[in-house]
Amino acid sequence: MGNRISRGTCAFCQRELSKSAMTRHLETCQQRPRPQSDDKSQQKQRLRRAFHLRVEGRRLPMYWMHLAIDTHATLATLDQFLRDMWLECCGHLSAFEIDGVSYRGEEESQTILSWLKLTRSMRTPLSEILHPGQICAYEYDFGSTTELVIKVIAEENVEARKSPIQILARNTLPFIPCDVCGEAPVAVICWHCLGQDKNWLCHSCAETHPCGKQGLRPQANSPRAGVCGYVGPRSTSRW
Repeated sequence: MGNRISRGTCAFCQRELSKSAMTRHLETCQQRPRPQSDDKSQQKQRLRRAFHLRVEGRRLPMYWMHLAIDTHATLATLDQFLRDMWLECCGHLSAFEIDGVSYRGEEESQTILSWLKLTRSMRTPLSEILHPGQICAYEYDFGSTTELVIKVIAEENVEARKSPIQILARNTLPFIPCDVCGEAPVAVICWHCLGQDKNWLCHSCAETHPCGKQGLRPQANSPRAGVCGYVGPRSTSRW
């Protein structure tokens, strides 16, 4: 895939910055709403405690997001968000790995592993298990697995919102050259050729691809692009 520096856009000021610069920028962005320091203003505002998370693909780190999520939200809420924005294709299972404990869906957690305290439910509130500086793992689909790394950047006061999760910044679609011509940007991915060298295709090369159009999936801004039945984000209106 392309070797260009990964860049993304701040949700508040719309500045495009490199991945490495975005964390520092979000700490000082002048357009980002922040609680006022004086007591009277604090009383007038509806504040919430939130974790600032950076989520990225383990093997595809050019895909990343910065999120603010309520500390009282559960891992199940974060799981649903990741599915809606980045991952959901066929209702596969998923799990978080945090400090040696696996957090899974309600039915999966009711197993002998849970009695041994190796597995817990995703209904666990984030406030009970996360802290700044922590690094966690996440997997979606235990067959054609998409792996993510989640880093807890900070815990802070933010202005209350209807949704428990807010996107602070997100990578822009990386430039990936076509596997065939090597010049035009990828537009589609051949599912039949997954794992081979000629499955990321521009529009022009896709027209003459020997597998035909039935196995083509649209390129998507997600580490799940081209895997299984993934074709892009689901409805994101809830967020």
